[in-house]
Amino acid sequence: MTTSITPRSLPTRPNPPRFGKTAKSILKRRFSVVDLFEAMATPHAVDRYLELVNPMVTVRDLRAKITRVDRQTKDTVTLELRPTRQWKGFEAGQFVQIGVVVDGVRHTRCFSPANSVHRRDGRIELTIKAHADGFVSRYLRENAEPGLVVELSQAAGVFKLPEQRPDKVVLLSGGSGITPVLSMLRTLVDEGHEGDITFLHYCDTVNDVPHADALREIARENKNVTLLIASTLPGGGGDLQGFFGTEHVDIAAPWLAEAQTFLCGPPPMMNAIRKYYDERDLGDRLHTEEFQVASTVIDDIEEATGTINFSSSSVEKENAGSSLLEEAEAAGLSPEFGCRMGICFTCTAVKKSGCTKSLLTGEINDTSDEPIQLCVSRAVGDVEIDI
Repeated sequence: MTTSITPRSLPTRPNPPRFGKTAKSILKRRFSVVDLFEAMATPHAVDRYLELVNPMVTVRDLRAKITRVDRQTKDTVTLELRPTRQWKGFEAGQFVQIGVVVDGVRHTRCFSPANSVHRRDGRIELTIKAHADGFVSRYLRENAEPGLVVELSQAAGVFKLPEQRPDKVVLLSGGSGITPVLSMLRTLVDEGHEGDITFLHYCDTVNDVPHADALREIARENKNVTLLIASTLPGGGGDLQGFFGTEHVDIAAPWLAEAQTFLCGPPPMMNAIRKYYDERDLGDRLHTEEFQVASTVIDDIEEATGTINFSSSSVEKENAGSSLLEEAEAAGLSPEFGCRMGICFTCTAVKKSGCTKSLLTGEINDTSDEPIQLCVSRAVGDVEIDI
């Protein structure tokens, strides 16, 4: 016997209540849980409270934990970092900002990842050279240990490989400039790049080269990669001796005119190599990274005059002709900064009035209420800065 069951008709839902325009506008507002917590946590952001429990648990802030420390040479330290979930990755050649708090003061500097962009675990490798005047680099060289949490920025910078990889590549570096081009080399190798690659690094002695063993292994396992280390001191032990020039090019990359060159190193080296390329009409094939600004020199015609008024701090200082960042620090102020070379924009502040000059281009800016970068601007006469 078969029993048929006729489904009961569903009851009709009543029409939703009607609201006025004000009620509708309220209902349309979408407040996230984060916004709610931050409103309750005022004046501090939620992450300021979360870091008291676990500094790697963040809502908005990007941070990283040091998971490995390797001091390969007498003045460098290599750090492996595990970023928080906000990390978006990088392109080979770009840089990040690392922030550390020392004695209650936050300090930020820029460093370039040295690893391939295709590293599977998503971690970042930084090799940092401790410079005599580098507060953050010296602090990390001396104090970095696994477990230390640092502040991290998203990657930035235009020094990077083009999407269409060149058939022939020359990677030139000197000193700490090795890291971005090493990232480029590792990335190309991971991608199975088959074109010619020459990696030419300049140092005082071969003992000063971080990642030397890793470089030799790459060259040994990839027939299209030529590795040459040039030592600039007598008895430095390099494959080549002396400085960049035609003799080195003939050995390292006789096809240089057909290649795209990526260069990072100290200013004297970079200036000499730029001149070499320009004299041979190869300037459009040379791509460079800057990691330091040349010292500020007062023009003979423009003597340093006037007063700098840091209005928000009620501090005034006679203009000494230095960058506005250095002027502020000399006046006892501590404005935030990162790269100190006009790349990261961390030190941007509003010029309320007066005239400034760019240390990069020489351009004069006399516009009021204009954001400027303190590290690459200096005062020309009386200036008011909102810091």
